[in-house]
Amino acid sequence: VHSQKVVDQINIPARVTANPTKVVQVFPPLSGRIVRFSTLPGQTVQAGQVIAVLQSGEIAQARSDFEKAKIQVLLADQALNRGKLLLQHEVMAKADYEQLVAADEAAHSEQERARQLIHELGFSENNNSDEAPIRAPISGVVLDTGTAVGEWQRSLDNATPLATIANLDQVWVLGDAYQSDLASIRVGRPVTVKFPAYPGLSIAGKVDNLSQSLDPNTLAVKVRVVLANPQMKLKPQMFANILVDRSSTEGFLVPAAAVIHENNFDSVFVQTSPGKYERRPVKIGEMQQQNVVVLTGLKDGDQVVTLGAALLRAPAGE
Repeated sequence: VHSQKVVDQINIPARVTANPTKVVQVFPPLSGRIVRFSTLPGQTVQAGQVIAVLQSGEIAQARSDFEKAKIQVLLADQALNRGKLLLQHEVMAKADYEQLVAADEAAHSEQERARQLIHELGFSENNNSDEAPIRAPISGVVLDTGTAVGEWQRSLDNATPLATIANLDQVWVLGDAYQSDLASIRVGRPVTVKFPAYPGLSIAGKVDNLSQSLDPNTLAVKVRVVLANPQMKLKPQMFANILVDRSSTEGFLVPAAAVIHENNFDSVFVQTSPGKYERRPVKIGEMQQQNVVVLTGLKDGDQVVTLGAALLRAPAGE
């Protein structure tokens, strides 16, 4: 064994989640039947990409309202033009002319409202089709779908979204920290995040947020780390471990099986010469995965028995 700097770490169990501000549930803007839907979970979509096509009679109603508004604008413009001539020849009172101006402005406003509604529903006022495309509002990955071709959708009254899209370019790692560890955790503190799914992967980060209240079920505090995810390796609900350095000390790392616990004392067997061993009391510190930190009782270069140490104990009664 050799003396080394041993870092005491807090291991916070965690999970990967999508940033909730970058998760969008797509609902149909109007009632109708799904006539085309080719979006699948796991598929990558771009903002503006058509993910479904809805056939609806409400499109005809919206277009009819727009055509009526156009007619009202035409009549209001004609009435205003006649009013201008009458006002110039002092045949019409100014108050009556002002009413014509107000009516004309109202007609134009109603036409613009009808046009905006058509655009919000996803089609053009010049298109006579009764089908409306539903587009992805953001770029991302489709997490889930909730419809199929032929299903009837009732606009926003439907509780099931057509699809759930998440931008996973950046993800959150949320962990539960015990109250006893809070003194060592603060916003901005560097951390290391590891993932059981990728044994060799360690990503450096920092504490982005520390919850101001305890979870009523676990009595733990939520710790959030934000990580970039350029290769999309980090998936929502993936297990993770947030490691926070608490303190460091000089010590010896030995396998836990090398330490004998007996009568409230800890000891190890050290080889003094070939075939000869000495039992030496030690003071141990924290566990480090499969190893234990020995703080005192060993010196640099000692050879410690790591397997079968219990067999070297003196028989009972001798």
